[in-house]
Amino acid sequence: MGLDNVAVLWPRTGRFYEPVSADAFADFAEIAAAAPPQAGPAAALASHIAKAGTVRASAYTELVDLLLGLEGVLFATDAAAEDEDPVIDPDQCAWIAGGLEKFVAGHAALGDVVTFDTIAQVLRGALADARLASQQLRWLESRLDALKDEHGHPPQWHFSLLELDVLARFYQRCVERGFAVYADF
Repeated sequence: MGLDNVAVLWPRTGRFYEPVSADAFADFAEIAAAAPPQAGPAAALASHIAKAGTVRASAYTELVDLLLGLEGVLFATDAAAEDEDPVIDPDQCAWIAGGLEKFVAGHAALGDVVTFDTIAQVLRGALADARLASQQLRWLESRLDALKDEHGHPPQWHFSLLELDVLARFYQRCVERGFAVYADF
């Protein structure tokens, strides 16, 4: 079983978190219907969100960790480390959505296909003008190297920009409606 990020009511009112009705995400079906044929995974993601109010997040964990610079973001490991429930609160959802939105905007000039190489290109460009750029670029290169296998091959990531936009919209919807996200694994 993989990782699911389930939209839940915030704050918890009882012993358990209550999943949000999928009706809160029903309009994601329109995104799925409007997706171009080459964006099948984006359509499938949007359709699943519309039906379940849930993201099957396993495919995105390393990517989101790289983009946001932390480990275990979608697993809510910060909360779990503090003996709390593995929940991403609305403020953290805003941070995730904002990071994904910024990445999608930064990648637009490179086209619709998102790969390890294009991700690295966008991140290098973003850090090149940052304060302490050389230090941050060294950190980025170490993160990129850590993702490679023992033969030096990078992950075979192949996302569409629309897929990552749909992912960002899920977390943004949680922010807009005051939902949290429960990391179910």
